[in-house]
Amino acid sequence: MIARRTLPLLLLAVSGCSGGGVSNSSQDLGPPDPNSGGEATTLDATAQAYTNSLHGLSSEQDDAFSFGHSTFNKNWVTAPATTNGMDGLGPRFNARACSSCHSKDGRSAPFDSSGGLLGMLLRLSVPGVAENGGPNPDPVYGDQLREHALLGVPIDGTPHVDYVEVPGSYGDGEAFSLQAPTYTISDWNYGDPGDGLMISARTGPALIGLGLLEAVPEAEILANVHAPDENGVSGTPNYVWDMRHESTVLGRFGWKANQPTTLQQSAGAFLGDIGITSSLFPLQNCAAVMSACNEAPNGDDPDYELTDERLHSTGFYMRALLVPARRNIDDPIVRQGERLFRDLGCASCHVTTLHTGDADAAALAHQTIHPYTDLLLHDMGPDLADGRPDFQASGRQWRTPPLWGIGLLQTVNKHQFLLHDARARGFAEAILWHGGEGAKARENFRLAAASDRDALLKFLESL
Repeated sequence: MIARRTLPLLLLAVSGCSGGGVSNSSQDLGPPDPNSGGEATTLDATAQAYTNSLHGLSSEQDDAFSFGHSTFNKNWVTAPATTNGMDGLGPRFNARACSSCHSKDGRSAPFDSSGGLLGMLLRLSVPGVAENGGPNPDPVYGDQLREHALLGVPIDGTPHVDYVEVPGSYGDGEAFSLQAPTYTISDWNYGDPGDGLMISARTGPALIGLGLLEAVPEAEILANVHAPDENGVSGTPNYVWDMRHESTVLGRFGWKANQPTTLQQSAGAFLGDIGITSSLFPLQNCAAVMSACNEAPNGDDPDYELTDERLHSTGFYMRALLVPARRNIDDPIVRQGERLFRDLGCASCHVTTLHTGDADAAALAHQTIHPYTDLLLHDMGPDLADGRPDFQASGRQWRTPPLWGIGLLQTVNKHQFLLHDARARGFAEAILWHGGEGAKARENFRLAAASDRDALLKFLESL
């Protein structure tokens, strides 16, 4: 059996309109603020720009950051082994280290059928809802495909992606093309998956500024939920299950805001991606038919493979990464692009400014930050839809991704692939994929004069 997820293709209009666009507003934007993360901002604009730690950490916090950094970057190995507590890889897995999907704390590239997932994964679920209100995992393969396994343990199956070019044109007649992906899985090794299998591709996002986003008060996030505005944007919160507190809380991390905290996000990735159990997720995901998986050796910890010290240190490491400062903020073209970002409607979802409350590090607390996200879900239309519900997120909804630091993606990770499955080959394609609540902003961009489009892209490069 081959499981298939084919996304509908966007038939972008080949408009007869020319130039035009949206005129610049005369309203003053105010002086530009280069410190996107407030006190948690770094001036580093090199290939290491995403790797810097908070200033002013206590000795204990500095030790936790260093320990978390070590855990994040080291490869896990097969148990039993003498590896300073980092054995227990697998039995089925996608990566050997967190940094495999987040090189230099950045963003992974898309996969291809010849090279494998390479820092991406395929989420799996079947119709229905799990006991915690989340996606219903496949009865055999669980919640994601694992394309690697220990010696003697069969992998789940083989992933494939095929792209089809979708042509379109701007209002002035300039042509563009978007690549629409189709994901398939062949050679299932444990029998057919469940009926109605849903597949959704995910790329590993950059990790900068997570501690700041975790410190934004819930009330400020919910203040951006409103009736549809003039751009058709409203925003919806996702409420998800908090494993540590055994309660339903606001989600704010992940492509569908399906994780409440960096700690739970870390523990979920350790289990799902590397096969490492923890106090939050103490059980391996081996179905009854996976005999070799169930018989594989575990790590040397008597209860679970990731100690709480390593888990909490990794969570702190992720919260303590600085945000790169903006660059070229006084360039007239960048300023024009910043005005257009607002006037075209981009800022309706990519909210420029938020504020943090209390936090576990001084540089994260009570900051004015510019992440360009509202941390809410938005219906992005049928062409970005994965058809896979995730807690209260529908198959058409995605969380607004933060844009801070995005202008350094090429510098850090040597690519510019964007969106949840890295289908967009740069900023322009990412905008042109927008539909649903983002359709008006997309059309404003598509019909804008070439000089305005270029200015908007220059602004994004400054972030």
